[in-house]
Amino acid sequence: MIVIQPSYFGPISQFAVMSKYAEVGLEVCDNYQKQTYRNRCYIYGANGKLMLNIPIIHQKDGYRQLTKNIKIEPAFNWKTQHLKSIQTAYQTSPFFEFYEDDFLAFFEKDYTHLLDVNISGIKLISDLLGLEITFSETSAYKPVIELKKDYRFLANAKTEQPFTFETYTQMFDDKYGYIPNLSILDLLFMEGPNALNYLENQVTEI
Repeated sequence: MIVIQPSYFGPISQFAVMSKYAEVGLEVCDNYQKQTYRNRCYIYGANGKLMLNIPIIHQKDGYRQLTKNIKIEPAFNWKTQHLKSIQTAYQTSPFFEFYEDDFLAFFEKDYTHLLDVNISGIKLISDLLGLEITFSETSAYKPVIELKKDYRFLANAKTEQPFTFETYTQMFDDKYGYIPNLSILDLLFMEGPNALNYLENQVTEI
């Protein structure tokens, strides 16, 4: 069993690790941290690497908040913006039409908390990839996790990833070259059913 930090359509590294395990624990008891994939993902846009960011309500007094208590800022129409960005980037990709309805349904749902978005996205992607995983949630935060592999650090967007990724064809790689470890969305729309085979063949042992 492993433990990961639920991320917004997380990076390929997270799903490469998840593809090796039948049980995945989701960390829901930690403090929220900035500069992570908790509320952002990166796709391949027409101008290169593009960040999609979910706006959140920040604590005004400066105290840390638990990730599970983080609420989405309702003043921004992020769902419409993100869906449009994804459609613009991948509408001509090999498998976008195959999965489009699933993502239309995802962005039509109402979300109040960031964690709900992330867990819903993880389960959607897992289903589309054909991953047979049993998910559970942590009951308390533990800095050191015993008897389980701790991959929570993969949610840190500023940390260099410990994997060497095989290349695959990307939408705009003829202009900007290959960009590794983008959101799982990039791999899914470009590789379709072969995405799972790609994930299972990545070097995931640390």
